[in-house]
Order: sequence, then C-alpha cells, then structure tokens
Amino acid sequence: MIESIENQKLIRNFSIIAHIDHGKSTLADRLMELTETVEKRKIKKRMLDTLDLEQERGITIKLQTVRMNWAVDGKKYILNLIDTPGHVDFSYEVSRSLAACEGALLLIDATQGIEAQTISTIFQAMENDLEIIPVINKIDLPNAEVEKTKKEIIDMFGFSEEDIILTSGKTGEGAKELLDEIVKVIPSPKGDTQKRTKALIFDSYYDEHKGVMALVRMFDGKIGKKGSTFPKLRCVGTKTVIEPIEIGHLTPNLHKQDELQTGEVGYIATGLKEIRNVRVGDTITIESEFDETFKQLAGYKQPLPMVYAGIFPLGSDEFEPFRDSLEKLALNDAALSFTPEVSAALGPGYRCGFLGLLHMEIIKERLGREFGVDVLVTLPGVRYEIKLTSGEEKVIKSPQDLPDPSRIAEIREPWALVEIVTPSEYIGTIMQLCQDKRGLYKDTEYVSKQSIEGHVSRAILRYEMPIAELITDFFDKLKSMSRGYASMDYKFIEFRIGEIVRVDILINSEIVPPLSFLTHKGRSISKGRTTIEILKEVVPKQQFNIPIQAAIGSNIIARVTISAYRKDVTAKLYGGDITRKKKLLEKQKKGKKRLKQFGKVELPQEAFLAAMKAD
Repeated sequence: MIESIENQKLIRNFSIIAHIDHGKSTLADRLMELTETVEKRKIKKRMLDTLDLEQERGITIKLQTVRMNWAVDGKKYILNLIDTPGHVDFSYEVSRSLAACEGALLLIDATQGIEAQTISTIFQAMENDLEIIPVINKIDLPNAEVEKTKKEIIDMFGFSEEDIILTSGKTGEGAKELLDEIVKVIPSPKGDTQKRTKALIFDSYYDEHKGVMALVRMFDGKIGKKGSTFPKLRCVGTKTVIEPIEIGHLTPNLHKQDELQTGEVGYIATGLKEIRNVRVGDTITIESEFDETFKQLAGYKQPLPMVYAGIFPLGSDEFEPFRDSLEKLALNDAALSFTPEVSAALGPGYRCGFLGLLHMEIIKERLGREFGVDVLVTLPGVRYEIKLTSGEEKVIKSPQDLPDPSRIAEIREPWALVEIVTPSEYIGTIMQLCQDKRGLYKDTEYVSKQSIEGHVSRAILRYEMPIAELITDFFDKLKSMSRGYASMDYKFIEFRIGEIVRVDILINSEIVPPLSFLTHKGRSISKGRTTIEILKEVVPKQQFNIPIQAAIGSNIIARVTISAYRKDVTAKLYGGDITRKKKLLEKQKKGKKRLKQFGKVELPQEAFLAAMKAD
C-alpha cells in the first residue's frame, strides 16, 4: 500500500506492446523473476497467460496486470505492468492498457524486425502521449539481426541508438537495465489525492466468490476503508451503486489492501452478479462525491464486432447448457456479443459478434474446453447497412435478415485500411492478392533500404479493402505467398455502397438457411460454385438424385448433382420376355420419383463445416 501522497512519485505504470509472438509474456516472466514478485518455486513459463489456450498456442488473449517492486538509488519504486495481446483481433485489449498507463515498452523481435501490429500499436501509444522505450528482444538467438533491427527502429520511429535496450526474455539478459530505464524514462502518474475520486475501469471479469471484479487505475482521489467498511461507490456511466467487499492489487495473485490512492492500479471486488453493470471504460467514484457537475474520464473505444456467425449446439437437448456457458463466457469477454437465433435446420442458437476469425475460433474452443459444450459455427460474415426505398435504414448481421431486393435502395459494406509489412521481393504477388480481394491501392513505404549489405529491404503496402474479403482466407494466403514473412494489420474506416447479393444454397430444391451467405455480385458465381462442389463431396448419397444449387433469388447460378445409388433390379432374372425387365425398371423409376418427391436429405455436420471453407 502507498503510505503517503509523496510516494505517488515512485509509481510507474507501463504496458508492453508488440506484434504477436515477439516475446512479451516471456520478458514479463523475467521482470517478475528479477523483482522477486513471484517465489522461485512458483515460477513457470508465461505466468501472465492464465488460460490453457494461451499456454498452448503461445499467444496472449486477455490482458493481465501485475505489481512489481524495484529499488533504484535506495528508493523503492512500484512498477505496474499491464501485459497486452499482440494479435490484430485483440487490439481492443491494447487500447484498454494504454488508457491506464504513462509509458510503454515497444518490443521488437530481433529475428523478425518491425511488423504490422508493431506499427499500429505504437501509433496508438503516441496518440495517448505515452513515453515509449524501444526494446529489441531475442538477441540470444543465432539468427538475430540486431543492427538491422536497430536501423529499422531509428528510420521508422526516429529513436536514437542510445534509446534502444537490448534484451533476451529467455536468458534474462538486459532485464535489469530495462527495469532501470523504466524508472528513469516513464513519468510518475499525475493526479491529486485531494480531488474527487476518479478511477478508470480498464478490465473486468467475474469471480464466483467475489462477484464482478473491476480492474481500475486511480486518476484522482482515493478509495479506503471508513472504519471497518468501504464507502459506497458509483459507476458513473451505468449509474450502478457498488458496496465493495474487497480492494487490492495483483502480484499477479489477488493481494488485499485497505486503500487505493491516486496513481495506483488495483482491483475492486464489487459483489455484483451482473457484469454489464460494470462496463469497461466507465468511471468509478465515491457515491457521496457524485453530483451533476461530475465529469467522467475519457475511456477507451468500445470494441466493435467485425465478424458475425451463428453458434448452435450439436444436440437439441444441449441448448440449456450451451446458453449458460455462453453467458458465463461473456462475463469475461466484453467484446463478445450475442442475440438469440433460430434455424430450421439447426434449431435454437445465437448470432454472435466477434472481433475477428481468431476471436471466433478462441470462443468456440473455450466453449468446448472450459464448459464441455460441442457447437457448430456457421459461415462467418460482416454486418451491412441497408437503406430501404422507404428511407428507413437498418443494420443486418446475417443473410436471413436481408430484405426483399425490391425494397432495397442501397447496401453499404464495411471497409478497412490494411497495412501489410513484407520483404520487398513479395510485393508483386501480394499486390495481386489485394487486387483479387477488391483492394484499392493507397501507397507503399519502405521500412528499411538495402543499406546494410546482405539484408533484404522491407516495405509497407497500404490498401483499402472490404472487411468481408479479409475475414475469409486473406491472412492464410498472405502468409503462404510470403513464406510466412509478411504480417498485416487493419482498422475499420467506413461503410461504402457495394453490389451485395445473397446466395442461397438449395439441396433437393430446398433452401438451407445456414449455408446462405452475402457476397459481392462479382464473386457470387465463383463462390457459389466452389460451395456446391465441396458439398457434393460430403452430402451422403440417397436412393434418388440430389441436385445441389446456388441461387440468387430465383436465378440458379450454379448446379451439381449427386447421383443416386444404383441397384440392378434385373439381376435376378435369368430369362423370359424383355417386357419383364421393362416392368421392373419402370417400377424402380416410379419408386425413385416418389422418393425424390417425399424423401428428406439429412445433412451431416461435416457438410456445414466443409461449407465454411468454401472460399
């Protein structure tokens, strides 16, 4: 606990920002080890990655925070580290961290150099007026290119060579120098303990025993016990009144204390059961200090779902456990949104909004691992804005919501600014990929020139592109074309008018709604044909021919046919008049016709999964 206002000058709040897999969590381990935050016997790899999926995949999904102590010149400093994810899908987590900090470590892999999310995130940090310490990590690896990476940092961001710290998260080399630099460069938090209390909620999660846990950064004032109880608090945005049951900080385990003062980062156990009452980005104050003149802190941008898909339980009797599991998962993921949806083919489920395809995949895996619920995820899509001929405007998130085309005046689709960092030798093929995905070229900027002998130059390509084209196979193709060296980042810019049509998939002349998708008119035929060709391989044969068609309205744009099982009904005949054979064949023909008229085609789950990969 901070004992007096003077100790506010001894606080340093910072985050680590970097591209995915550049070693943020490993370096954080070394910092916690060096500051003796965690006992040696309890040290394990990637201590701030608490989810099993984070440990297995080697990626950070949820932001974490930890308080460390470090002594410099006889003074004991408090370092509050807020770890951040690096994948583009979780950039909303990064924005939370930056809102609660005064500084950031810009971590760059010595073997990979500056990548797309590195550039995006540092500009976020600059917008927040943070002090930035450039750090080159993984210098112990034999293929580390330290001098080249230094030059890239200097050329791209304007740092001097003396500003750059060299570290190895694996061996701990440079960690002590980095901690000293954090104390020296990053400023102490501003704020006044005597002013009205203002605390920013930068994250929240649900605890079974303590209710909703709000992770907060104190900007002004203090929250402390009055006698044996805490004062009532108020979430200004949601107007929720809180009676705290516990406050403290994380080391990274919960550590109780009696008071949170200006500049500190800690937690408030609210005892509430509804996480929506404690909204991330909201301001907490003391109830008795609130009045009409109170001004909220500037929070962070509310996460905007970019990808929508239907999630359905595999068994109709599993809906209740599935619903409960999804609600519990949403308690710990503010970016997950969902609304009820009913499908004639799949039964009841939910239409869910995700930040990207990785976010969608993570949610699906967590439902299976943490709650034991097997689910089917339908074709992902984006949201569109529709203007009707009546002048009314609406937003649609699934193909089934699309009104009759005769009522539509225009459809607007979301576009993004895409930044691709790639070695210059792959520029041609990547530009062709972007053009195939309806991308509009903006400019090219070279990160590093071939000034260092033997090193390949790299460039940043900028395109404006429909988000619908990004969420299919764009990232996979980008990695394949560049042999894994290219990286990308994107951010939403606006909705633009486009020729968007709904393609329905008909099996045995019946529309299967979960297989319908929205796409640009120019790509409808190729995408429809690819989908039905894949379905032809996975839909089981019947005793009758099964036509599989792709249609826009009443117009069939592609068709394949699954041939019927063949049975030789004349095999038992060993002679006699030809009319006997004709009679049997005619009887078989009538039976197949009747089967086709009344027979039902049961689609296996594999058909839906295969259709998802149609692009």
